[in-house]
Amino acid sequence: MPQFTVLSIYVIIIIIIFLSQLYVSAVDDHPNHPVILRPPHSGSNRHTMFLPLFPSPPNSSRISGDAISRRHLHKSDVSRSNARMALHDDLLLNGYYTTRLWIGSPPQRFALIVDTGSTVTYVPCSTCQHCGKHQDPKFDPDSSSTYKPVKCNVDCSCDNNREQCTYERQYAEMSSSSGVLGEDIVSFGNQSDLSPQHAVFGCENRETGDLYSQHADGIMGLGRDDLSIVDQLVEGGVISNSFSLCYGGMDVGGGAMVLGGISPPSDIVYSRSDPRRSPYYNVKLKELHVAGKRLPLRSSVFDGKHGTILDSGTTYAYLPEAAFVAFKLAIMKELHGVHQIKGPDPSYNDICFSGAGSDVSQLSKTFPSVEMVFGKGQKLLLSPENYLFRHSKVSGAYCLGVFQNGKDPTTLLGGIIVRNTFVMYDREHEKIGFWKTNCSEIWETLHVSGGPPQSSSPPDKSNPTADVSPSSPPTTSPQYIPPGETEIGSITFYMSVSLNDTNVKSQITELALLIAQELRVNSSQVHLLNSTSEGNDYVTEWSVTPPESADFMSNATASNIISRIAEGGLHLPKLYGKYRLYNWNVYPPAKRSWRHKYYVVGLAGSMLALVVGLSSMGTWWFWRHKQHSNLQYKPVDSMVVPEQELQPL
Repeated sequence: MPQFTVLSIYVIIIIIIFLSQLYVSAVDDHPNHPVILRPPHSGSNRHTMFLPLFPSPPNSSRISGDAISRRHLHKSDVSRSNARMALHDDLLLNGYYTTRLWIGSPPQRFALIVDTGSTVTYVPCSTCQHCGKHQDPKFDPDSSSTYKPVKCNVDCSCDNNREQCTYERQYAEMSSSSGVLGEDIVSFGNQSDLSPQHAVFGCENRETGDLYSQHADGIMGLGRDDLSIVDQLVEGGVISNSFSLCYGGMDVGGGAMVLGGISPPSDIVYSRSDPRRSPYYNVKLKELHVAGKRLPLRSSVFDGKHGTILDSGTTYAYLPEAAFVAFKLAIMKELHGVHQIKGPDPSYNDICFSGAGSDVSQLSKTFPSVEMVFGKGQKLLLSPENYLFRHSKVSGAYCLGVFQNGKDPTTLLGGIIVRNTFVMYDREHEKIGFWKTNCSEIWETLHVSGGPPQSSSPPDKSNPTADVSPSSPPTTSPQYIPPGETEIGSITFYMSVSLNDTNVKSQITELALLIAQELRVNSSQVHLLNSTSEGNDYVTEWSVTPPESADFMSNATASNIISRIAEGGLHLPKLYGKYRLYNWNVYPPAKRSWRHKYYVVGLAGSMLALVVGLSSMGTWWFWRHKQHSNLQYKPVDSMVVPEQELQPL
């Protein structure tokens, strides 16, 4: 074998050994065990997820029969604090938005649906025998040192023993809540300037219908009534007579809420809201325009029965028959490049269209704009996300989120109408303001800081809603990431779901997309690690990794993802059954040695050395060959010597 071939093999073997050592070193730097993180408060319910409340049928509403309070409310002549609170969940996916409220001493946390059509705030009581399993544990009066039952009196309905006041609320979708009334300290979270306050609330002893099956714990009643949380705070003089809601947009969810006054934007659009017209929050709707053209309707069509009602607890919008027919025809007349398809649920005659694409920001190129015109000609421009919802089974398809309100002449505007709209319920001046904005960035837009709450002052026994300190909620977010961990390599968790055996692969693919959407990460970041099954019940293990362009996730990003997993912020359609999330773990990123950091550089250098080495050997071999060829060798028979005769001696 030539010498240059042997040397080449030696060089290649050395380089392969060097590269393999780099690879092994990189693998060995990854820990063998994850950093096991536990929630700040133990309990089996913290990781548990249940079937969420889904939107009501098209002919339903959440309006109850509460009567309006005629009492005089305190005027807001002086500056008062307000409670700034985050909204969670998604209107179309979950059927509602929730906020967090803490009740008792020590505080017990609850996820409550914000509902302007209800007038009582209520949560499940620990003694309830007919309450569903919700996001958080039931309220335990015996565990709160500040809880007091509201004693029976002439102004309330009483229990059978005539000892404690009771309440009962029924809703049009055939759900109901009933229980007793209690008083305790209520806290509003760490974004609130408003310190904890005494308030009366309902302790449920019975739930039916959607209230029983929903994931949220209860209701925060924001309507007009003595028991409303807003009325109680206003009556106590701690907030001005106003509150605001801002619902996140399509595919975003979340939002913000303010109990109390806030400086409105200069270009906010107002409508009169007359508390004497109906007990609900009404607006003076006069006209509807589609693509700049007024619908051929009389103004009186929007003034039937209760008039035009704004109800945050209702998902969709419901119009009187004449208005709905005119609206539907006007929308369909303006559509081009799409075709009508069947809705996602055969039980309903949804009006849906396919071919619009999945980009919400581009919907206005396919669907027309809509304008609501109020009493004095003020106009509120609605984008397609304010009257459409995504088709759950066909990508790039959308359905009308506006329905006929049966034979009821009331116009009911649910939460879909005010997505990405800051709505100010200015009860003191009897008007409601609308301002189109990005609700996920509302505090930055309004230049409002989200600082920690003010320190609490000692309770004032003469004022039932005076500042109280024992029930203050945590002043910082739960610490899901250990101190000092600033870079997160991956997050894993287990999920138990029900899958159809005939279509498991497609359901898993769809499930991965839903998880990514709910955790607000790219679909390429969600990976199925393992799955086991017993019948239709599957246990799946998932991993959330950094984006492809990054080596790790920041502490803030990872904390946000984990909080959604741990605190019930991930919701799936009902076809996945009563799913459950548990055992979430966090892995740090791989420790990168200098060899790992400069792996590519080392590889390139090694390849360059290989090329240079082979080139050098080739040059050396060529030179040696040339030197040998220059020597004048002659073969043995190249010189012929003639024979000579032998000479005689």
